[in-house]
Amino acid sequence: MNTPIKAKHQRLVLVLLALVALIGAALLATWALRNQASYFYVPSDMKANPPSPTRAVRLGGMVERGSMKTAADGVTVAFVVEDGKARIPVRFSGIRPELFVEGSGVVAEGHLGADGTFVADNLLAKHDEKYVPRELKDMTAAQKRKAVAETQ
Repeated sequence: MNTPIKAKHQRLVLVLLALVALIGAALLATWALRNQASYFYVPSDMKANPPSPTRAVRLGGMVERGSMKTAADGVTVAFVVEDGKARIPVRFSGIRPELFVEGSGVVAEGHLGADGTFVADNLLAKHDEKYVPRELKDMTAAQKRKAVAETQ
């Protein structure tokens, strides 16, 4: 006796299979991305609760004035990131962003070394809302308006 499945039951089975597939895909994506998440710390958070040396994190704060030292190789730079409450030494080897200067904001991507120095793989320089391109820096307000109008 081979009885066909009713259409109502077929729809229920298809909905359940789709739901199981959706939950499976979400779990798989979560599992695959769990190590890719990059947490953001400020120096006081990093001092209070340091991440494991194997975890990729972001450190954000201000580059302390007078702390930037370039190594003899000309590529490696050491500096201190501070947030007014704590200081974290940082080491970076590579090409620095143009806006990366002492006293400016920075987000360093990397990991905390065993010695407490943050080893950065990438630097993202931040500027404040008063940023003015070099080309407009020495112009008067009227000259700036004219230059902007000419580019539109």
